[in-house]
Amino acid sequence: MAYTAPVTTQDDIPLFPLGVVLFPGGLLSLRIFEPRYLDLVRECSRNGGGFGVCLILAGREVGEPATPAAVGTLAHIEDFYALPDGLLGIRARGSRRFRVTTTRVRDNGLVHGNVDWWPDEPAIVLPPEYALLAVILERLLEQVGGEHAQAQRHCLDDASWVGFRLAELLPVSPAERQHWLQLTDPLQRLDGLMRCVPRFQAD
Repeated sequence: MAYTAPVTTQDDIPLFPLGVVLFPGGLLSLRIFEPRYLDLVRECSRNGGGFGVCLILAGREVGEPATPAAVGTLAHIEDFYALPDGLLGIRARGSRRFRVTTTRVRDNGLVHGNVDWWPDEPAIVLPPEYALLAVILERLLEQVGGEHAQAQRHCLDDASWVGFRLAELLPVSPAERQHWLQLTDPLQRLDGLMRCVPRFQAD
């Protein structure tokens, strides 16, 4: 039986439409230069809140406000740093998913959205029929390195963690990643990933 995510309380958050999909637990590095997003970083630093990352459905990351996907992930800034070109860089981590119910554009061009929060997925041990995905993920992480490559062994037994990390790493389209983000049943996501495996084994 498929798991259906109920919604919780609604909040107003700043949105950062991007050409990438952020998953819960995922890491995101951004180069900040537009005034509206410098305002966003200041706002998040001041109130300790996060910002919503949504895939762009229409428009661009720079310039006029883009049209964001309805489902996104809250990002919390973990680090600030100066880039070689003097611009601000930030490192953020994905946490809760949400669905945008309404949006508005502030005077500075920053998009805000009223969002319904989705709860965390149920903790499910990775079923044996998906063991191949854990093996593929482990090999990919050995190649790319980074924080997730140092994750404890038990993470590879977590159906959601394996699904989210593979969805980040496999060379698929943003639309496909967005589809996997919007699934609320971790086993359904693993099914989709399993169907993708032959595509890459043939390369």
